[in-house]
Amino acid sequence: CFHQTDAVSRRRSSVNHKKPQDQVIFMNSPLLVLIAARGRNGVIGAAGALPWRLASDLRQFRAATLGNPVVMGRKTWDSLGKALPGRPNLVVSRGHADALAEGVWGFSDLEAALAAGRAMAWRTGGHVCVIGGGQLYAETIARADRLILTEVDAAPEGDAWFPAFDERDFAEVARQSFAAGPKDDHAFTVRTLDRLRPAA
Repeated sequence: CFHQTDAVSRRRSSVNHKKPQDQVIFMNSPLLVLIAARGRNGVIGAAGALPWRLASDLRQFRAATLGNPVVMGRKTWDSLGKALPGRPNLVVSRGHADALAEGVWGFSDLEAALAAGRAMAWRTGGHVCVIGGGQLYAETIARADRLILTEVDAAPEGDAWFPAFDERDFAEVARQSFAAGPKDDHAFTVRTLDRLRPAA
């Protein structure tokens, strides 16, 4: 662990929980949560990999997803190389759902994967996490209940982007900022956005 002075000078993390005046949505079914790290230009990937090294953010990702079903596309699965432990791995692999690793659920379409994820999350009291890639984010952001976005202080070149969305549809309920640690390429901020209840 770090000494307090090191943590303050190098990490300078801060948590700010906000209480928006607008009412956020309440769901009877498990929340659909999109989790992504994006650069200032919206880039989330390059050549099938992350365009940065952020070990500190991987710890945040693990905490957010552990115990919850994670839904991903085939390219995201290929980039991982193995199943994420401690959480059900649901892979949308159109036409190749039978060619996955043991213990990983393969689906030929997104709706089936989300339905299975909701059933799993319902039994455990958790939520369904969509973790990439760009196509799955684009197909699910309109119905996402929560976004957990790592805003990376960089604008790398890439070939995959997080979809544009209207932040007025969401309330920022938490924010935590991190200076770059010894295993991080950049500083970053983790934001939690909850969808607002639609106007009457």
